[in-house]
Amino acid sequence: MQICTITSIALAVGANRILPAAAIPYPLGSPDLSPNQEKAVRRKLVDQALAALQCHVDKQTIFNA
Repeated sequence: MQICTITSIALAVGANRILPAAAIPYPLGSPDLSPNQEKAVRRKLVDQALAALQCHVDKQTIFNA
């Protein structure tokens, strides 16, 4: 499972489960958000990543954020 902003790199290195992240400089959040909003964004991404780990995949898969 790889959370990343540039999915083509994750595909190139062979990650089998890929979750697009928020933005290149801040993949798991944003300094423009309040601490509570940023925590919610991070929690959503982690929950999505954990759900993706439970999915059976036969090939490289990009999950929708």
